[in-house]
Amino acid sequence: MIITPLLVVFMVIVFIVLFLFFNTIDRRKWLTFLVSMVFTPIVYFYVFYPFLNIISNFHHQKYFDASAWNEKPALRYEMIDDMIATDTLIGLSKSAIEERLGRFEWLTWDESMKKHDSSRWNYGLGIEPGAFNKNKEALEIIFKNDSVVKLAPYQQKISYDSSEE
Repeated sequence: MIITPLLVVFMVIVFIVLFLFFNTIDRRKWLTFLVSMVFTPIVYFYVFYPFLNIISNFHHQKYFDASAWNEKPALRYEMIDDMIATDTLIGLSKSAIEERLGRFEWLTWDESMKKHDSSRWNYGLGIEPGAFNKNKEALEIIFKNDSVVKLAPYQQKISYDSSEE
């Protein structure tokens, strides 16, 4: 385990809360201190830390890897920031993109032409973890003259198939 300043601050906060709580039960300071010291790591790692992970939307960042992209499509959101920051795909042809990312999942609808635009490929990136996340991530790759000019990440509302009528 890596001890970071944030970990120390959170542990101190948990310790203070537990100390104040146990102090209401028993007024002996030495016993309250001892019990608080024992329960602080337990409460931190089994109550506070899981709760913090549920309400925050932190996720791991990974470098782009073509095999991981194809094998685990639900975790693509972990690679997208690296792809955009390093311009990994900018300038590549459609065939090179299809080789690395696979065939597009859907094409963008062009309202003016009333058909799908073959120069705008879309890929689903998955759903970022978090308790209050109502959107799924997607990526639009925009081509001009058979070459990638822009990567445009966007979010879509999560919809579940239902038989509501």
